[in-house]
Amino acid sequence: MNLGENVALFPLVHGAVQQVGFDRHELNRILDLYGRMVTAGFWRDYAIDLGRDAAVFSCFRRAAERPEFRIEKRPALRRKQGAWALIGEGGAVLKRGHELSGVLAPLERKLVKAVD
Repeated sequence: MNLGENVALFPLVHGAVQQVGFDRHELNRILDLYGRMVTAGFWRDYAIDLGRDAAVFSCFRRAAERPEFRIEKRPALRRKQGAWALIGEGGAVLKRGHELSGVLAPLERKLVKAVD
């Protein structure tokens, strides 16, 4: 029996939209900050949303609320305003930039003030 005759190829969709995600270094950096914020008592939960336009890491004080902060990666904006954005609870953009470390700086300062 020739198996080649019974195999149906899945049609390739040209121009299929790919999913935006975090690479290992980015996710490690974000989860490190998240862990320190949990230890300090600021956050209790998180969610990750990977879509075709953006990858979003949301940080919650409580699981039943809106996220206190969202860290967004939008590759389409990398040449204009920067791919990274820190968005507050009300939806206002608090920081935007080309580097993740610069966007996370306000949260790092918040953590340092809490420890002092």
